[in-house]
Amino acid sequence: MAKVPREHRVPIMLTDDELQAIDDWRFENRVPTRSEAIRRLIEIALQSEGN
Repeated sequence: MAKVPREHRVPIMLTDDELQAIDDWRFENRVPTRSEAIRRLIEIALQSEGN
């Protein structure tokens, strides 16, 4: 799979509980970084909405 360059940053603020949920999902799914976990979760959410 070819890597697409990432050109945009989107700073977000999270609660401790939200960050913990992301980290838990990340470790359960063996995702190497928090950023990659957030990108994958966004992709899953968008696909579930049919976008």
